[in-house]
Formats: sequence, C-alpha cells, structure tokens
Amino acid sequence: MTELQNAAKAAATRPRIQPAEEGDDRPLSVSARLGRLQFHQSGKFRVLQLADIQDGPKVSKDTVKLIEASLDATRPDIVIFTGNQIAGYDPAYAQTTRKRRWSAAAGISSKTASSKSSEASERFEAALERTCASVRATVEQLVRPLADRGIPWAVTFGNHDFQCGLSNAEIESICREFPGCVNPEPTGGESGLGGANSANSVGSMDSAEDAGFVQLRAESYLPNQRVFACEPGTFALPVADVDHTTSVLGLVLLDSGDYARSGGYGSPSAEALRFLAEVPKAMRAQSQEIGRSQEPAVPCMVFQHFPVQQYYQLLKPAAANAARAIEGYRNFAGKHYVLDEEKTLPGSYLGEGVSCPDADSGEFAILEQHDYFAISAGHDHRNAFVGTVPVSREMASADAQTAASPGKVGGLMMIASPTSGFGSYGPVPQKRAARLIEFDIRHPYEPRTQLLEYGELVGKPSAGKAYAYGMTSESKPESEGVDLLHRPTWWSKLLTWLRKK
Repeated sequence: MTELQNAAKAAATRPRIQPAEEGDDRPLSVSARLGRLQFHQSGKFRVLQLADIQDGPKVSKDTVKLIEASLDATRPDIVIFTGNQIAGYDPAYAQTTRKRRWSAAAGISSKTASSKSSEASERFEAALERTCASVRATVEQLVRPLADRGIPWAVTFGNHDFQCGLSNAEIESICREFPGCVNPEPTGGESGLGGANSANSVGSMDSAEDAGFVQLRAESYLPNQRVFACEPGTFALPVADVDHTTSVLGLVLLDSGDYARSGGYGSPSAEALRFLAEVPKAMRAQSQEIGRSQEPAVPCMVFQHFPVQQYYQLLKPAAANAARAIEGYRNFAGKHYVLDEEKTLPGSYLGEGVSCPDADSGEFAILEQHDYFAISAGHDHRNAFVGTVPVSREMASADAQTAASPGKVGGLMMIASPTSGFGSYGPVPQKRAARLIEFDIRHPYEPRTQLLEYGELVGKPSAGKAYAYGMTSESKPESEGVDLLHRPTWWSKLLTWLRKK
C-alpha cells in the first residue's frame, strides 16, 4: 500500500473535528447540557482520553495547552483520565512517597515507625497535609480547562498515583472536590451490583425509585446520570440513545492495579474483575427497553491504565535489526516485535515494548465473554496504535448474530494511547497527544479514533522539560522494567555504550 493510500485510509477512520463556536456560553459538552451521557441528535457521542500526564504540583504549561486545544477542537461529551495523573515520585512528595503500596513512606524511618512519639506522628501528618495540597494543585490545573468549558470528567489510576503517599480512595476524594468529576461516592457495599444498591432491579430510566445506581451530584454536570460503582477508580457509566429510551453502550473505568509483590506490574482486584464481568448485564437490567429487547447485556468499552498481555497479538515477531523493531517487556524480553499492519490501523506506531503485567489475571477472557467491544489503555508513553483481535465470544442471542442487529459485536478493538503530558518521558514533544474516540449510533460498537497531537493542534512546544529516549533492554532494571522516573545520565549512557563493545 502506498503512502498516499495509507493517508487516505487513515483519514477515513478519523472522526471530523471542528473548533468551538465563539459566543456560545453553553457547556461545551452536549451531554452536560442534557444532564446525562447521551447520543446527540447528530447520532454522535464523543470521549476524549488523556493518558499518563504524570506531573507534579506545577503542571507543564504545554500539557494544559494540549488539554485546552483538544477540548475546543473536539467538544467531547466526557473526558477520561486513564491513570498516572500524579507523578508520585516528584520531589514535592519526598516526605510521604512510597515506591510500593506495601512499603513504608519515605518520611517514616524504621526508628520513627517503631516510635510512638507524638512529635514524629505530627511531623508525618503535616507532611501528608502538604501532599494533599500538592495533589489538589495538580488536579486543579488539569481540570480547570474542563470546568471552564462545562465538560464532565472521570478518572482511574495507574502505578504512580499512589506513590505520592495517598491511597487511590484519598486521591479520588480530592478529585470529587472539583466540578465535573463523575467518580461516584463509595457505595458501602462490595460492588454496587447487589444488596441495597442492587443494579438488577428493573425500572424506568427516569424512575426515582430505581435502586440500581449511585446518583451523581449536580456539580458533576450530569445530575441525571446513573453510575454503577465498585471501588475507587472502578465504575461504569451507561450511555443512552438519542431519545433516552435505552442504554446503547457502557463506558467502564477499571483500576488495573499497580505492582505485584512477585515483581512486575499488578492486576485488577478480584472484586474489580467480578464487577467487569457483571456490569454489562446489570446495565441492561436497568434499561427501559428490557421488556422488549432480546439483547441480554449492554456492550461496553473499558478504559484502564495497564494494557493486557493480549496487546502482543497486534504485534508480530521481527529480527532485532529489523526496521522499527522493539524488544518485548519482561515475559516477552529477548524477542523483538513490529506492528502487524494487517491488524492495526494506518498511523499506528510502536515506540516501546508493551509493558503489561506478568500474570494473566483473566481480564481478557472476561472481555471476550461478557460483551466488551473495545479496551483503551495508556501506560506505555511511546505507543500509539489501534487494532482488532478476534475473540471467541459466544453470542447469547440470535439477534446479536444477525447483521441487522445493532448489538452485533465482532472482534475486540485494542487501543494504546501515548502520554498527554510533558512531565515525563514519551515521544518527541510534538507527538504528545490526547485521543478522541467517536461513537456513531448507526454502528456504535465500531468507534472511530484519532490522535490529537500537540504539533498539529498547538504548534511548537515551549517547555524544555519534555524528553524522549530509546527504550532498550539495557535500560530495564530486573525488578520492574524501564526506569521511567528519571532521564538517562551521561554516565548511564557511557556504561550502555561500553557494554555494547
């Protein structure tokens, strides 16, 4: 295929973006105007994904510019932050940072930990207060452009957020202080899919007696939106059709974990995986169309931080010296890969090995068998590709197997998004990007997606903070993989060069 043909094919898979209209002071989000997530009269629904901003209390001005330009260009219904918003290793958190969830904070020495002195405890509590203020400052800078435009937003977590010293629940609580946040309050139950908050009761979409969801606050911009809650960073949002008569699809945010005690990255909790399996049917049970629809579940798309191992199905083995070949990560180390052009869309690129957990948590099997049509992940700052893998899904209804049925779901779309921030490693600054995902009511389970790159939307970055470097096997510590926290020093570069001799 020629470059011209590739460009034409890529353009055909991209949604059209238009600038915001001047003088229109209504919320930029159409769903915010309606008070719930819903397809527009145009038949469209838009999600903007921001991945791996990963910055400290002073967020890069270029990151904010990218967010602002992306919002104005796309007018999304909702923005989803897919983890690592907080650079938990930033010097601002020096007194409370912890490398692993099970390790003590840096400000707690073994002597202090064994001491019951009120003075040591007070010092650490004061440090935690400063950390809370710093996290609050980061969140405020990230979401101010959204608040100014009346756009709701949701957040899940990655492997660096908690390293500041706060739990994901504490960070989520801070997020809810800001207008537009749709993360639900804790339900008090295990997952919100049973018991007092059962999502299995049937009722009208507008019924006040419907007991299957958490009602959002007015400050979320979506006061009429239902949300299915599980754990901090794990919840689901149904999206209604144009007439608000039934749920067409669901947006599921999943906390994919942080680190494993055995090494490498962690996995979602058992409760989160159970929620992932159950929520598509729970959404259908709440839909007004349940009495007439033959569909047993609402097809869903999941947004999370870590990619799953099966992302490697979009790659193919290659010689180490092949053009654009990248070495795999941990379990896939020692082998080199390139993108499989037959499975991925034009414009995709692979800049580092897919950094997935060592253990297969069973998540992919859940996605196969429980009505998921897409997954979008971040984490790998230098990867940006979109592809589809076949799944062995057993369709539960005859209608879902017919071409005429809007419930027909083919393979599983898998999306990798690069960093949207300028505070850590990534591609060259001009290619830091947000990702637009546009759904069409005529084929809602075949969304179109487009990267909104800084160089195209804004121009030349002003910050010298952003940096990029090659991802090689030499840069990977045995404990967890690539050290993403610091730039390579001249000394480490020299050692790498000497090893190659």
